[in-house]
Amino acid sequence: MSKPIVIALDAMGGDHGPSVIVPAALNALHLYPQLHIILVGIESVIHEQLLKHHGVNLPRLSVVHASQTVSMDEKPSSALRLKKDSSMRIAINLVKSGSAQACVSAGNTGALMATAKFVLKTLPGIDRPAIMAKLPTMRPHALVRVLDLGANVDSTPQNLLDFALMGSIVAKEVGGIPAPTVGLLNVGEEEMKGNELVKQTALLLESYPGIHYIGFVEGDDVFKGTADVVICDGFVGNVMLKATEGVVKLISSAIKKAFLKNWFTKLSALAVLHILKKIGKSFDPGQFNGASFLGLNGIVIKSHGGANQAAFENAIREAMEEVEQDVPAKIRSQLAMLIAAQPELVISPLAGAIFDETH
Repeated sequence: MSKPIVIALDAMGGDHGPSVIVPAALNALHLYPQLHIILVGIESVIHEQLLKHHGVNLPRLSVVHASQTVSMDEKPSSALRLKKDSSMRIAINLVKSGSAQACVSAGNTGALMATAKFVLKTLPGIDRPAIMAKLPTMRPHALVRVLDLGANVDSTPQNLLDFALMGSIVAKEVGGIPAPTVGLLNVGEEEMKGNELVKQTALLLESYPGIHYIGFVEGDDVFKGTADVVICDGFVGNVMLKATEGVVKLISSAIKKAFLKNWFTKLSALAVLHILKKIGKSFDPGQFNGASFLGLNGIVIKSHGGANQAAFENAIREAMEEVEQDVPAKIRSQLAMLIAAQPELVISPLAGAIFDETH
């Protein structure tokens, strides 16, 4: 039998809170016998949902009361200073204490990142955590890992190098890719293109022996699957992600309108209904829900704020996979091995460059 996995859920986070998170937790417990869940939030509200879904007194489920919640528009600094008894903070504290092996929250992204970094701290050698998500590609059964998707909107070349290292380690150790390729998101593939951040980062990546860097990639390369890992500044990554979600919604809306235009198009829709469902499922962002906060001394998974039950269950599954693979420990050990293998190379976070110790 698999080892028990304990995950703390911020039951009050997101647009829907306990009405989605509680049934998602109950179904996840049904699907995964090794899973144990701690629901964190306002106890009376959680128990109301548990009663509604017949989930009271389950042996692998417990509830931890939190008197405060973090709103979706709350400033991260405010949540960090004033919401020490929030469901988000307590769920992360459970990871820190070892009572849980991972935290999943659909709450305020900025507050979650600020709180996670304050409570858990970053891994040795990592200055800033990054948000990483898996996205579908045109290559059969191949996913691309993209980071940073919004944790850092003013990254340095050193930060992007860290992201490349972490993304490569996860793609190799968790994704099973022996030598994952890394692409740097840019406005073109030519060397002269891009801003100073991109150009300086490219110099670092070309010089670093622990990364299989393939050069610049453009926006469409992300979904072509040109690289196994794509790195970018958090501002760029978040805009790309949100724009992609918008395009998917636009295409879905256009297809729906086209097939509902008249009786003939409605009949046509019936004839290809199974194909439409298959296409819709492949583009459903919910199946890829669950972004990782890489670089922390612990596992924190961010669910989309508007996630439905199925999507939140995917975020729980992502947390389970990272626990099973012990992602923070693998990043820590691989970073140590890379540094040990190249003792003459010292990475300077301040200068954002690689220096030779002998000079």
